[in-house]
Amino acid sequence: MVMATRTTKASARERLLEAANELFYSEGVQTVGIDRVIEHAGVAKASLYNTFGSKEGLVCAYLELRNVRIRDRITRTLTRFRTPREQLLGVFDAQGEAFTDPEYNGCAFMRATAETPEDSAIRRAADSNRAWVRGLFTELATASGYAAPEELARQLHLLYDGASQAARMDRDPSAATTARAAAAVLLDAASLTEPTAVTAGTPSPHREGAIAAQ
Repeated sequence: MVMATRTTKASARERLLEAANELFYSEGVQTVGIDRVIEHAGVAKASLYNTFGSKEGLVCAYLELRNVRIRDRITRTLTRFRTPREQLLGVFDAQGEAFTDPEYNGCAFMRATAETPEDSAIRRAADSNRAWVRGLFTELATASGYAAPEELARQLHLLYDGASQAARMDRDPSAATTARAAAAVLLDAASLTEPTAVTAGTPSPHREGAIAAQ
C-alpha cells in the first residue's frame, strides 16, 4: 500500500509575517521597505495589501507576533517557580534566554517606536506589550504581599528595560543576571503587608491570558 505524504504549505500571511519578523527585527522597520518583505516572503504584492492593508498594518502584526512569543516564553519559564516572589525574579530568567540568542538585537518594541508618531498604531502595539509586562510585575508583587506593588512593578520594569538595552548596546548576555540580582535587592528592601489569598498555584486572569496566547 502506497502512503501519500502531504506537506502543509505556509499561508501568504504566515510567510509575510515570518519575513517581516526576520527583516524588521534585524534591520529595522524604517530601513526595510515593503518590496523587500514581499520578495523575501515569495508572495504577490496584492497578498500584503489584502492581508494587512499597509506597511503599518504589517508592522503592527509583526509586533503582535513578537508580543505573543515573549509572553509565551515568560509564561513557560514561570512554571518552574513555586512562589510569586520567585516568579518575579523568574521574569529576568526568561529575559536572559532571549539574550543568549546569537540573533538577539534588542527590544523590538523600542526599536520600532524610535521614529514613529506618538499617536501611531505602531506605538499602540508596543504599548500593549509594555502594559502586559508591567501588569505581570504588578500582579506578582501583589501576590507576594508587597505594600506598594505598583511602585515596585515600576522599579522592576525599569530594570527589565535596562537589561534589554545593556544586552544589545554592550553585547552583554549576562545583563539579565545582573538585573535579577538588583531585583532581588529591591524585593528584600520592599515593605510587606498581610499575605494575600493569591498563591503561585492559582492562575490569575492575567497569566491565563498569556497562556491562552500560546
